[in-house]
Amino acid sequence: MALYKSKGVGRLQMEDILSKEEVRKKFKSDFERGLKQGEAEARLETFGKNILNHEKKQNILIKFLKQFNDFMIIILIGAAAVSAAMAKIYGTGDYIESIIIIAIVVFNAIMGLVQENKAERSLEALKKMSAPVAKVIRDGKQNIIDTENVVPGDIVILEAGNYVPADCRIIESFNLKIDESSLTGETVPPLKDDKEATNSEAPNNMPHWATMITNGHAKAMVVKTGMETKVGRIAKIISEDEAPQTPIQRKLEEVRKKLRNSLLNNMWINICDRSV
Repeated sequence: MALYKSKGVGRLQMEDILSKEEVRKKFKSDFERGLKQGEAEARLETFGKNILNHEKKQNILIKFLKQFNDFMIIILIGAAAVSAAMAKIYGTGDYIESIIIIAIVVFNAIMGLVQENKAERSLEALKKMSAPVAKVIRDGKQNIIDTENVVPGDIVILEAGNYVPADCRIIESFNLKIDESSLTGETVPPLKDDKEATNSEAPNNMPHWATMITNGHAKAMVVKTGMETKVGRIAKIISEDEAPQTPIQRKLEEVRKKLRNSLLNNMWINICDRSV
């Protein structure tokens, strides 16, 4: 599935269309010497670590119980309880209806839990697609630092076999190809260069965090880190968007609308009768 163009994730960024000199001025860095260590540390305080933020995982039992937090589900459980109670009181022993209702409700909860777990696994997969270290230039020297400490304005060295440590704007490159299949769904690694983007559908001057360099090498300036990167926006979509409704939830929504309309109609009829 190509996530690159979904929900604005693949829109052209300002850094795509700026010249290299404009990008340098915007991020107040130096192509040859990079940032000063003190400035890099100050930016780390400002922008935060280059990581994907995530909420603490909930216990699977809590997540399962949350699936019942729906008004119509509660109504169905109540109906099953009443049906079972009536069967007990009148001694009919007919519990089939109650069992069917509870089975449907439990099945719906399981389906919801499965969908939620799939979303969490997708988020975990995104987190694993990041190199632990990055090669950056600071104070005119190449340094190996933890990827989480990379900041906007850092000059990074990209080499074949490595993962891109953040969203970057290419300064110079040599036959650079990057596997972006995790973002775009494209199986052929595109050629990247330092030219200004002219086509909003296919900007090729910005390597993105967690994509893998398959060929060539480059020097690039970091422009986005953490949750501001393309991968970060995808992670946000996964973690914040509501899971798709299960079939029974869609049916219950239809029933809820019908009940609401029926109640409104009855209220209107009663009002009209009283006014006559």
